[in-house]
Amino acid sequence: MIRFLLFMRLFRESFKFALHAIIVNKLRTLLSLLGITIGIFAIITVFTIFDSMESAIRKNIESLGSNVLFVQKWPWSMGGDYPWWKYWRRPEPTLDELRDIQRRSQTAEAVAFMFGVNRTVKYRNNAVENITIMGVSHDFNLVMPVDIESGRYFTPQESNGGRNVAIIGADIAKDLFQGIDPIGKEIKVFGRKVVVIGLLKREGQDMFGNSNDEQVIIPVDYIRSLINLNRDDIGTTIVVKARPGISNEEMKDELTGIMRSVRKLKPMAEDDFAINETDLISKGFDQLFGVIALVGWIIGGFSLLVGGFGIANIMFVSVRERTHQIGIQKSLGAKRWFILFEFLFESVFLSLFGGLLGLLIVFAGTLIISQLTSMAISLTASNILLGTGVSFFIGIVSGIIPAWIASRLDPVVAIRASG
Repeated sequence: MIRFLLFMRLFRESFKFALHAIIVNKLRTLLSLLGITIGIFAIITVFTIFDSMESAIRKNIESLGSNVLFVQKWPWSMGGDYPWWKYWRRPEPTLDELRDIQRRSQTAEAVAFMFGVNRTVKYRNNAVENITIMGVSHDFNLVMPVDIESGRYFTPQESNGGRNVAIIGADIAKDLFQGIDPIGKEIKVFGRKVVVIGLLKREGQDMFGNSNDEQVIIPVDYIRSLINLNRDDIGTTIVVKARPGISNEEMKDELTGIMRSVRKLKPMAEDDFAINETDLISKGFDQLFGVIALVGWIIGGFSLLVGGFGIANIMFVSVRERTHQIGIQKSLGAKRWFILFEFLFESVFLSLFGGLLGLLIVFAGTLIISQLTSMAISLTASNILLGTGVSFFIGIVSGIIPAWIASRLDPVVAIRASG
């Protein structure tokens, strides 16, 4: 109980002295704390944006499915010294290869074909340019998210028969129809009439700048009669979703065997296709965020260093101004540890004050950005604890030497220093 009372007295006295230092020497104190405030602001801002971006990106990646593989011409992560022209010479995945995978795969739950081209979409006198037209096979909605707000998805007859039907995004509906229900209306794509049978739910742009809101989805067997799928710049993809209980590695091994067999590659020949998975994107962003975090620590570290020296300066001045008081405390029986912790607590309070001010600025910034943009940014509890912890540590480091000097003062000499 006595220890607790001593601690509370120490806490109260230290808080009083720290507050007194701020009130009496406002300019000196605030300028000294500015380094801590800027340092915490820089570090926590970087980590707040980092965490918000990482959360959004991982959410977008997870929406693609962790058990989905993409058979493509280009790998998502080339690496090494592999010449780019070898990738360029590879053939694009084809509809025939889609059917081979559907027929031969034992690990796939669903397989779909897709590609995208940019075209102008028209409805009467309204037109929207540079819109992504997605050509997809029937099982596309089984391997990729397709959230329909009104209308419906393609029937097997519409997909396999290459009917002129389409599912459009929310922005397309808004710009072309301007409040009119688009279901059942005819739009023009590739100069041909296409009937709208479905409307996608609005989702906004993801972290990669992509959005279903500006897409038109049409059966691939209809589009293939209008454009050449063998063009190098089309960028076709076969998307394969694994059965429950099947790992990506198992399915990847099987797909590799099927594709090599279909393309009649010799045993020693290199693969002329890539099998990509979302894990490659996650690893790439982990490296990027690691660099961003390092930059944040470097930028904030210099400010914290300056702030630490500022607080140390305040504490040295405080020890000099209160030398007489320290002598009186010691003459009345105050222990060295009591004097040590009194000044150390004051240093920590000052540092925490600067750190909390930096956190407050970050919090205000997150509210402003969230209101002005569609990007959701929030100051997490972990970042608040990080900022508080760093401030506490800086306070300890900055105050330890002045506090130690104060605790070692000779009471007789300290009392005489008053004059």
